[in-house]
Amino acid sequence: MDCERMVGLLGRWASGRGPLYLLLAIRLRALIDDGLLPPGSALPPDRVLARRLAVGRGTVVAAYDLLQQEGRLVRRQGSGTRVAEAELPATRAADGVTNPLLLHVLDPPDGVTLLTCAAPIEPPPELIEAYQTAILRLSRIRHDIGYHPAGYPDLRRALAEYYRRRGLPTEPDQILVTTGGQQAISLITALLVAPGDTVRIETPTYPSAIEIFRDAGALLSPCDLAEAHELGLLAPREPEVGKPALAYLIPTAHNPTGLIMPPLARRRLARWAAEADVPVIDDEVPAELCFDGEVPLPLAAYAAGEQLITIASLSKLIWGGLRVGWTRAAAPVISRLARLRAIHDLGGDVLAQLAAVTLLDRLDEVRDTRIAILQRRHDHLRAQLSAQLPTWSHDPALGGQTLWVRLPRGDAGAFAQLTARHGVAVPPGPAFDPAGEHVDRLRLPFVHPEAELTESVTRLAAAWAEYDGTRRRASLHPLVV
Repeated sequence: MDCERMVGLLGRWASGRGPLYLLLAIRLRALIDDGLLPPGSALPPDRVLARRLAVGRGTVVAAYDLLQQEGRLVRRQGSGTRVAEAELPATRAADGVTNPLLLHVLDPPDGVTLLTCAAPIEPPPELIEAYQTAILRLSRIRHDIGYHPAGYPDLRRALAEYYRRRGLPTEPDQILVTTGGQQAISLITALLVAPGDTVRIETPTYPSAIEIFRDAGALLSPCDLAEAHELGLLAPREPEVGKPALAYLIPTAHNPTGLIMPPLARRRLARWAAEADVPVIDDEVPAELCFDGEVPLPLAAYAAGEQLITIASLSKLIWGGLRVGWTRAAAPVISRLARLRAIHDLGGDVLAQLAAVTLLDRLDEVRDTRIAILQRRHDHLRAQLSAQLPTWSHDPALGGQTLWVRLPRGDAGAFAQLTARHGVAVPPGPAFDPAGEHVDRLRLPFVHPEAELTESVTRLAAAWAEYDGTRRRASLHPLVV
């Protein structure tokens, strides 16, 4: 592509906030993901583009390097810089590892059991009954055009009452209803994070959160999960990192490990957020799935102020197709988020929100049923792994829907490619780490019925036998004399 056309496509790329190389990378990323720079397209040499954009060559080099790390560009000496041959570039993590959650949602493979998504595999009967009740409520609505960017008032009141029952005083104006928990993360990020800002994030963590922060041009600063749980701190150790613009964690029924942060660590973390004036997203999407039936207090219960932001949804407890989530925060924060949402979305599906009101009334009943099923399948999966793959290690989860499994040797990314040929797709550990670490880990959900879990482990065992056997043979070198 000639440089003049590239400059035209870039438009006013430098008009935002943040380092120039990040602004350039964000604009190039959008052009690639939107297909305006198709796979195989040649980009101008960095010196040429830098001269035309009136920036230093280092700005273009840094932007190209960042997109190369994300798997969107390929740079080779002698052949220049080209857009990578990738069907779904938006699903790539920064180290080139494909995010299996997004990949399999966008393009599910045929004939493969997907162990990539951790969510209920079918709507429960309570959801169908809730919609029947919601239709009756809908028929009685008058003088209401149905646009509610902050959420339908009945649901905002019901969610405020939900938090009051949990010991966190909440008013309806502290609730923003969203289209799932992921939209909540996106809105908060859009409000608080500018390109080049640092986001402090535990590792491993939810892959789609990593994608959202990267898409905003944030610099991710990982914190070891065990350290966060032990110390209750997310403060960066490196002085050059500086104060984060935002921190994100999943303290309850953690995805992917199933851990639960102790109360003392929660108290310390809330104190740190308040004293350091760092907004913290407390992702409670899986929080209702604690196996002991006791849902810990949100972080916001330990400190007042605007720093602690709680998000949740019904996708893990009820069904992913019920796109109802929410944010609980200080009223001024909710007001700003509602105005931001109104720019893009005048409000969610009112019928779904009315169904959510009914489901909140039956929350204890639904939760008890769901936890009993998950606990049984959790125990069954661990038993099958112990029987068929005894060299793999896995600690019991305290909640949630997944096991965090350690392989005894090898690379989880390479192994995951092999498992697909054996009819089962699994997400490797690097997809859950912004730095691409945890190369010896897999996340295995226990949302499927016992028979399907048994068959999946059998396929994994066959794949492991092939993978491990190939590795061992490759490590044997003939003796030359």
